[in-house]
Amino acid sequence: MLSLVMPTLNEEEGIEECIGRMKNALEELQITGEIVVSDSSTDRTPEIAESMGAIVVEPDKPGYGYAYQYAFDHARGDAIAIGDADTTYDFEELPKLYELVANGDADMAMGSRLNGEIKDGAMPPLHQYVGNPLLTKFLNVFYGAGVSDAHSGMRVLSKEAWEQMECDSPGMEFASEMIMEAGARDLTIEERPITYHEREGEATLESFQDGWRHVRFMLVNAPGYLFSIPGILMSIVGAFVMLAAYTDVSIGATGFGPHSMVLGSFLVLVGYQVTSLGVFATVVGDPIKKPNDPFTNWLVQNVTLERGVTAGAILFGIGAAYAGVMVSQWALSGFTELPFLLGDIAALTGMILGLQMVFSAFFLSTANRC
Repeated sequence: MLSLVMPTLNEEEGIEECIGRMKNALEELQITGEIVVSDSSTDRTPEIAESMGAIVVEPDKPGYGYAYQYAFDHARGDAIAIGDADTTYDFEELPKLYELVANGDADMAMGSRLNGEIKDGAMPPLHQYVGNPLLTKFLNVFYGAGVSDAHSGMRVLSKEAWEQMECDSPGMEFASEMIMEAGARDLTIEERPITYHEREGEATLESFQDGWRHVRFMLVNAPGYLFSIPGILMSIVGAFVMLAAYTDVSIGATGFGPHSMVLGSFLVLVGYQVTSLGVFATVVGDPIKKPNDPFTNWLVQNVTLERGVTAGAILFGIGAAYAGVMVSQWALSGFTELPFLLGDIAALTGMILGLQMVFSAFFLSTANRC
């Protein structure tokens, strides 16, 4: 059985045509099917759907993503097809997606609008040439999705694939979450070109707000890209700048001085803090895409409270000892000769970094216990 699922919010202008095309698709496929409408309308949408033989369910909570999840719980098919009820998707194109899943060639099949045809006026140029390509690029880079149109709403997936996913986003980011979960779990995604049509009824999307929700969701669930990689790069650059300034290395006619030392210290401290956030997000947040860089993985697997506190205390002690030597030299001069400024910065950086390590170790220990 194939379950065809549509979320609806006041779609009385397009629901009849969509259900009719769904029935045509089932007739072409010659399989048993059911049409499930997950409805939150205040117009005649549910009455029209029921009159055409659809099963209408009413989600007990709001949200585009929740409407799908609620309907999936009521779906009885071995495979699930989804799409919007605004006539933008031609459900008579579903068979070519269904066959990919039924034949075992894909766990989830998607219709690609960007590789297919977009009718005049069907998609705003900002979405077609900027928004959708950029969001697709994010998903491909962060999650290895390998798709051309990540936010196409026409999809077919096996019930088994859905049960492997742990999607729980109630809003529009549910569309991204499905692909993120599939990519993170090495499920096979295949695409076929489709035609995207003008919609019937009033649009409910808010371009910038909904786009930002997708980007935010992708970033917070990929702490390796959001925290670990930037943090490690900042720490490496900062350590190099500090070392070059301290040892008075020159590149051509350009040397590194106190200002470079301050910049290097800033990068080291911020880089360590950002990298720590990547570790914390991995341990506490259980993100969809965990960091895969060796450094973060090593920290997650090997850093214990005792090791972290010990390392931090040693680093703090070295910095404090160096600072103490410089203070004693200053005192011996009768407080007339200021200590070596670069040494001050190095000592202070070591002390701050040591304290950060100590408290980070305690926080990580608390998070692990929770």
